[in-house]
Amino acid sequence: MSVFSKPVFEGTVVFEGNELFKGQGAAKQWAQQVGNELGIAVEARKIGTGWALVGELDGVETVWGIFGQRLKRISGAGGE
Repeated sequence: MSVFSKPVFEGTVVFEGNELFKGQGAAKQWAQQVGNELGIAVEARKIGTGWALVGELDGVETVWGIFGQRLKRISGAGGE
């Protein structure tokens, strides 16, 4: 099962219209899963009041948050 199809049952906050992880620990765990699946380094990064997942995908810094209890690309390769 892809990490992108798993439900994200973690505390979240909304910052500038994006739903982000509330806690650093949860974000780090998800970052590791995303990194393992994509074969890239992904880190948890503080953005405003929450935590996002950030990694370089196809040479472009890509940021993931949450939408509808699933991971969602906020910006970067193929994103906004």
